[in-house]
Amino acid sequence: MNALRVATSSLSSRALTQSARPTASKVLRRSAAPAMRWYSESATEKPAAESSETSKSEEDASSGLEAELKAKAAEVVDITGRLRYLQADFLNLQRNAAREKEQTRDFAITRFAGDLLETVDVLSLALKSVPTELVNPPAADASALSSTTTSADKTPADHLRDLYNGVELTHRQLLQTLFKYHVKPFDPVGDKFDPNRHEALYQAPVPGKEPGTVIDCQKIGFTIKDRVLRAAQVGVAQETS
Repeated sequence: MNALRVATSSLSSRALTQSARPTASKVLRRSAAPAMRWYSESATEKPAAESSETSKSEEDASSGLEAELKAKAAEVVDITGRLRYLQADFLNLQRNAAREKEQTRDFAITRFAGDLLETVDVLSLALKSVPTELVNPPAADASALSSTTTSADKTPADHLRDLYNGVELTHRQLLQTLFKYHVKPFDPVGDKFDPNRHEALYQAPVPGKEPGTVIDCQKIGFTIKDRVLRAAQVGVAQETS
């Protein structure tokens, strides 16, 4: 009986040993096998998709910046054009205002100078009415006049000469005042008749004078800034038969 138990236990232990060996060998074989790595296609596709999205967003941002820059450039061009237009408009207003101011000033001067011309004519006629011999006395009379010291010793001719000198001085100062405002006299004797500058009072045949030549000036003419303020009243030579 005891011998049977021993034999049974030895058989069972052998069976267990034999059954355990293939299992261990299998484990060793599995552990000795090289490790295999598996790569998912979705893992490789994900970075590519992210990079494409990044590049697309960068392109969108750059295109947006370019569009914004173009809009700003167009805005600058528009503002610059409007500023130039406003500047030109302002300069035109300045020129127009200056021209209107000058025209108003010239109009006032023209009216005032036109009224003074009658006074100039009267003074000129007064000077012409004095005989030349009284204006320019002989040398003996001039020395006698210089030796006189009081007005009681002066003759009527001396008083007339003093009056003439006073009128001449007034006439000269009046012409100088008009000259400051660009009002200038002109005497056209000897010039060709110009209907824009001369007013013909009469015509007369004068030997040796070309027809149409101004031979006499009754009233001198005046200009203001190269414009005729008053035409000269003249006599004109005509053809001799």
